[in-house]
Amino acid sequence: MLIEKFEKFLKSIDLYTYREKYRPIKLVEMDLPKEIQAIATLYQVYWDQKKFLNYDDFYHIYFSKHEKEIEIFRKKITMCEDCFYRGLPARIYRTWASIITQIHAGYVAESVFGDGTVAMSAELDHQGADFQVVYKDIILNYQVKKTTFSREVRREKKSKNQLKGEFIDINYEVPSYDYFENPKKKDGSYKLPYVRFKNNKELTLFPNGFVVFTPLVFEKKKSEIDKSK
Repeated sequence: MLIEKFEKFLKSIDLYTYREKYRPIKLVEMDLPKEIQAIATLYQVYWDQKKFLNYDDFYHIYFSKHEKEIEIFRKKITMCEDCFYRGLPARIYRTWASIITQIHAGYVAESVFGDGTVAMSAELDHQGADFQVVYKDIILNYQVKKTTFSREVRREKKSKNQLKGEFIDINYEVPSYDYFENPKKKDGSYKLPYVRFKNNKELTLFPNGFVVFTPLVFEKKKSEIDKSK
């Protein structure tokens, strides 16, 4: 099954090394123009082509595809070459880590609703759905709502007016990485954000640090539809 292959791929990623390499670098934090955003290439590689590449290989594909437009943008914002090309891989990495967990959710949904029931693309994303499920003629537009236990993560608002069907938010509530590294208080008890995460059966933590959705988040909706049909 594709979900098993994709999970094997996610578990093989050296997330700690990437975090240590890119977390301190925040040089390219401005909004990127649509023509050099990575999201379309991410969907093409990991969803359409089913190529499960590590970040370095993906970045090479992304940069080769957009090199001319990237350089035009760098000159337009008048950022020095060294700063920009140190900052861009870190910026794209954060997008990559976020979107591949979202793509994983699409594969999980497909394992629940059935082969061919899930669509995912940059076009759907711009129209308001992170991915779309069509099951028994019912259209479900899923949006991943990313939050921490202290605040909602800022993300671009999307229009819901262009798509037919029901919109469903699925909550990606994750404590900061520090809670996973040090989950216990001095008295030996577990910190509350860690406990709340562990009690959430719709999310699970892979050994390398990836937090992903479980089938439960989709099984409830499938069961609801099955009972109504």
